[in-house]
Amino acid sequence: MGDLEDFIDQQLLKGRAFFTKPEALVALHQSPQALQAAAARLAKKGRLASPRRGFYLVLRPEDRPLGAPDPARWIDPLMAHLGLDYRVSLLRAAAFHGAAHQAAMVFQVISPRQLPLIVIGRHRIEFLYQTPEAFAQSNQPAWLDRLKTDAGFAKVAGLELTLLDMCRYFHRAGGISAAAQAVHDLGAKARGSVLAAAARAYDNTAVRRLGYLLEHFGYTRQSRFLTPYAEQAKSFKLLDPSNKPAARPLAAREERNKLWKLTINIAVEIDA
Repeated sequence: MGDLEDFIDQQLLKGRAFFTKPEALVALHQSPQALQAAAARLAKKGRLASPRRGFYLVLRPEDRPLGAPDPARWIDPLMAHLGLDYRVSLLRAAAFHGAAHQAAMVFQVISPRQLPLIVIGRHRIEFLYQTPEAFAQSNQPAWLDRLKTDAGFAKVAGLELTLLDMCRYFHRAGGISAAAQAVHDLGAKARGSVLAAAARAYDNTAVRRLGYLLEHFGYTRQSRFLTPYAEQAKSFKLLDPSNKPAARPLAAREERNKLWKLTINIAVEIDA
């Protein structure tokens, strides 16, 4: 019968700072109850953390002040453990692609299943749901990048998916101004053909929102690839649906953008 502490030391020697319950049971020939008790003791010592049942993180001394390593180092094996595909997106992805003003206070992941928030130490991992059909359409390998870490890599939304995700889930990523900032910082590098193809997986309003912001910042070459989606729209939508009429005393000054069929009900503000 092995010792869990020796087992996790061996994992670190292999450059592997995680393990699953089934792996440990096979290696140590322990009962599930004995393993759970040993893991609880090591968690109290600050050597282990468990973001999900049956999945453990091995904490190095430098990880302990934050309670866990950077989620980019373990999100890939965690999602493999859960049997789910995924992509890191929104603010973390925008920063990865070079958006200068994006500071991610939460690590956000798109997945085709609704999953609860993970709070581990000072880290927050938020899962945003995309329907399985839309996720399969959008999560194409050619439209993804790799976020490399010393422990391996994590799947991260490519630049075009990042922009589409920011305009679809902007209410979870700092509001319309955060989406506008990402478009301002990254729009010039977006490939119009990829935007047009990936946009099929998104609701029409999110695509129009992105098209408007691209045009607003002068990226007309990219925005024109999205105009066919605007032509399909049958009604005007608010640029920012969270800006309710009761909170809009200057409603009379709202503009209606006929190209994108959007009511511009809020000023787009970004950092220069």
